[in-house]
Amino acid sequence: MLAYKQYLPCNLLPLNLTDNQTMQILFKCLGAAQTVTGSKYILDIDNFRLMVDCGLFQGLKELRLRNRELFPVEPDTIDAIVLTHAHIDHIGYLPRLYKQGFRGTVYCTEATADLIPMMLKDSAKLQEEEATYAAKKGYSKHSMPLPLYTVKDVEDVLPLIAGVPVRTDFDLRDNISLRYEDAGHIVGAASLILTVQGEYQQKKIVFSGDLGSSRDPLLNPPTLLEEADCLIVESTYGGRVVPTADVLEALAQEIESAFAEDGCLLIPAFALGRTQNMLYYIKKIFQTRRLKPFPVYVDSPMAIEATCLYAKHLALDEQSKHCDANDLFHFPSLHYCLEVAESKRINDIRSGAVIISASGMATGGRIVHHLYNRLHRPQDTVLFVGYQAEGTRGKRLLAGETEIKMLGEYVPVKCRIRELPYFSAHADHDGLMHWLGAFQSAPKMTFITHGEKESAKALKNAIETQLHWHNVIIPEYMESFILFDRI
Repeated sequence: MLAYKQYLPCNLLPLNLTDNQTMQILFKCLGAAQTVTGSKYILDIDNFRLMVDCGLFQGLKELRLRNRELFPVEPDTIDAIVLTHAHIDHIGYLPRLYKQGFRGTVYCTEATADLIPMMLKDSAKLQEEEATYAAKKGYSKHSMPLPLYTVKDVEDVLPLIAGVPVRTDFDLRDNISLRYEDAGHIVGAASLILTVQGEYQQKKIVFSGDLGSSRDPLLNPPTLLEEADCLIVESTYGGRVVPTADVLEALAQEIESAFAEDGCLLIPAFALGRTQNMLYYIKKIFQTRRLKPFPVYVDSPMAIEATCLYAKHLALDEQSKHCDANDLFHFPSLHYCLEVAESKRINDIRSGAVIISASGMATGGRIVHHLYNRLHRPQDTVLFVGYQAEGTRGKRLLAGETEIKMLGEYVPVKCRIRELPYFSAHADHDGLMHWLGAFQSAPKMTFITHGEKESAKALKNAIETQLHWHNVIIPEYMESFILFDRI
């Protein structure tokens, strides 16, 4: 194994081995490097090029601009892609990569395979709508603003998707096998165990994926793994401990406070994961008679479809907490808004209702229109229940900005802005350390990704001081490493 100071950048060209009995494994970080978005990694294993995750950069403009840059690896040299889960920052670049020449197989869990068409088509529609609106309003610097990809591009890439079972070994090629284990986070999310058999040695490369909270009411906790020669671990909440509380009581109090102002409660929520949690908790509030039933509007076609798929896969999974999940999210005062006309009518509701809409960071989707219509109303309340990345509208609203630009205009912020920090889909610092502590011995190399700089540094420090692991690395964007020189 190469010592840390001997790690050398590599250009990820096809390998030219010096003999027929050894191979190198090389690693390149193309995203989620000191940020929580754009997850993409390349592994060159002998003459096989594997990509792990294919995410879109979101948030800060300097990150989003990377989506339009020439891809740093020739897409037609990528033999296969394996995905950890269906969030856009992990799958959203797939249509763009296809347009540039990728034609390999895309492997994922069966639940993720069900979710991908919905997620990518929604992403494409949002981009098409934003480009059209920008052209109409004239606020783009381009005379003819174009989307990153279209719905047609999404349809082209979907035949490459192959769903595989969780907790089952399968071969990517003769000497490389893959196994998915539960990661929590969202339905279908998984950690990856890649086993590479060389001429003399076997190596295990583990990608944590996005690890979920063990307190999630719907999903199994992340599976604890015991062995890795090389580990790539997320650090979204490195250094941050999510407070514990009576979640039902905290949410009920926020609803009561919002209604006491004679207004509505607007919840920006990720369509996949957070919306389902909100529906589950609101139903529990009604069942426990903590509050009398009130109208709840889910205004996101993707969230509605995701809710159906959530129930389907929770019911199919024999190890799920909720094998009989068909009625998990439904109650009489719940209204699903599919059509645009229904969405617009919500603007006429002045008080006593909860409106749940995507996206969770207020970067796009119908939530933008609801914010546009309600931020100026002192009676209304906006409640954030999820992580807000740097540069997003959600982060800026929580920071106290008094006006927010959206739809080409500056909108004054006069409503109440609130946050409940109890609903994270990510393991917090303690959860990450619990998962890492299950390894029976230290990996030879540990890469900390998918976290802002301070979060990654906090996790690195904890790993080194508490677990006493060595070779703990926070890679930079586009940085390359030789993982194993000869196996």
